[in-house]
Amino acid sequence: MSWILDNLDLIGELTLVHLRQSALAIVLGFVISLPLGWVAWRYRLLRGWIITVTGLLYTIPSLALLILLPTVIGYSALSETNLIVALTIYAVAIMVRAVADGLDSVDDAVRRSATAMGFGSRRRFWAVDLPLAGPVVLAGLRVTAVSTISLATVGILVGVTNLGYLFTNGLQRRIVPEVLAGIIVVMALALVIDGLLVLAGKALMPWTRRTITPPAAPARGGESIASAEAGAAA
Repeated sequence: MSWILDNLDLIGELTLVHLRQSALAIVLGFVISLPLGWVAWRYRLLRGWIITVTGLLYTIPSLALLILLPTVIGYSALSETNLIVALTIYAVAIMVRAVADGLDSVDDAVRRSATAMGFGSRRRFWAVDLPLAGPVVLAGLRVTAVSTISLATVGILVGVTNLGYLFTNGLQRRIVPEVLAGIIVVMALALVIDGLLVLAGKALMPWTRRTITPPAAPARGGESIASAEAGAAA
């Protein structure tokens, strides 16, 4: 505990760096997945190929990807760009299917109604299709966010500093509180981002809120419902 209190500044700095890296990858993955998911939904012949190929991206070992990307693209393996590109690839692997499934969940009758009202395909996508697909897309985005925040710690293995530093440094120096601090902060960061996404979903999609019906009041004096109804009939 004393180690954590003595290094709060370091933990805070690493948390902000980790958050920046993760947030960029989540946003980029979402932006890239929207058109890919739409193509997969719109063109059935391509759906299987797109979802299969993007899904297979998630099977690539993270450390191998972080080593191969600089060789293929040509940037430094030690740069944040390397980690962000890798995390974006994993985000796309999750989000493309979520977008396609979300668009599948929209009722065709709603689309036909929007078209009958004069909505063009582009306007209908932004005003009708995407909002109604929102709950499914949001579920995929939540999984992507938590996964990305967790995977980002691997960056320290190729020299990209973030909360993963607490794991490697703590293990090398055998400082257990440092490792525990890394685990707790990563978990807390994931929970906070997930909670913010839930709140954003409720704010942007108020129609998804459930109306809770209050339970019926019990009969007074220990009487059963049947006896209460019988008395009312009498």
